[in-house]
Amino acid sequence: MNKLLPVFLLCLAALPCRGQKAARLEADKPVILADKRIHESSGLTRSQRHPGLFWTLNDSGGEPCLFAIDEKGQTRAKVRLPKAVNFDWEDLASGTDEEGRPCLLIADIGDNLKVRASLQIYRIPEPDLPKDPKKETESAEPEIWHLGYPDRRHNAECLLVHPQTQQVWILTKEENGESTLYELKGKRRSGAAMKLEKITTLSFPARSREGKRPGMASMTTGASISPDGKRLVIATYSYLHEWKLTPGQPLSKTLQSPALIIEPPLTRQMEGVCYDDDSATLWFTSEQLPTPLYRLRRK
Repeated sequence: MNKLLPVFLLCLAALPCRGQKAARLEADKPVILADKRIHESSGLTRSQRHPGLFWTLNDSGGEPCLFAIDEKGQTRAKVRLPKAVNFDWEDLASGTDEEGRPCLLIADIGDNLKVRASLQIYRIPEPDLPKDPKKETESAEPEIWHLGYPDRRHNAECLLVHPQTQQVWILTKEENGESTLYELKGKRRSGAAMKLEKITTLSFPARSREGKRPGMASMTTGASISPDGKRLVIATYSYLHEWKLTPGQPLSKTLQSPALIIEPPLTRQMEGVCYDDDSATLWFTSEQLPTPLYRLRRK
C-alpha cells in the first residue's frame, strides 16, 4: 500500500464531506492554574460529584496526589492516595464502581525505558472537597490493579474508561505512531495480577505544524470518552483526534475509520484532555509552568 495513503486519509477526515457542515471549535482564552504545585499536568477528567470541577495529577516522580481544580484555575482540593506510589502517573478517568458510585481511576502506566514488569491502576471513590482548599486530605484506601501486557513492555499515557460499560483500555505511546490498544479483560480484584488483551493498532502519522516537530504528532499523550459514550478523543503533542462511537459497535472497528483531526491552540506539552458534561466541549491542559487550562467550545 502507498505509504502516503494513511496520511491522506487522516487529513481528509478533517475536511467536511460535500453537503456536511464541518465541526468548528472555538478556543477560549486559557485560564492559568494558580497552583504552581501542578507543574506537570498529565491527565484531566471531569468530576461527577462536583459540577464545574476537574481532577488532574502530576506525572513521574510526583507525589501520589490528585488536585481538584475549577474553571477559573483555582485549586479546590489536594488529595493524597494512601499506600500509593507515583512511579509514572500519566492519565486518569472518571468511572463508577460496582454499586454505581462515582470513582476515579489513576493510570500509573508510563514506562519510557520499557523496564516495568507490572503497571498499576488505582481506583478510589471520588473524594469529598475539604472546607479549606489549602488543607491536604486523604482519599479512601485505593484498589490496586496490577496489569501486564501479553506481548512485551510498552510505554503508555492514555487511559480510556467507557462511562456506561466501565470497560477499561490502555493505548500505548510509540515514536513511530503505531500505537496499540489493549483492553482489560475479566474480573477486577484489588492486588491481583491481570493481563491486558490486544485489541487493535492505530496509526498516528507524523504531521507538520508550526512550532512542533512532525514526529510530535505521532505520540499519544491523553484520551477520553464523552459522558454520553458517543465520542472519543485521543491527544498527541500537536493534535486532537476524535471519533464518533456507535452503540454496540466494537471499539476496534470504530477506530479503523478516519478520525476528525482538530488543531488546538499550541501548547508546550499537551497531555491531559477530557469532555465537559455536554459531551461535546473539550478541555485540555499542558505540562510545564505556567499551566494552562483550555476550553474548546462546540458551535
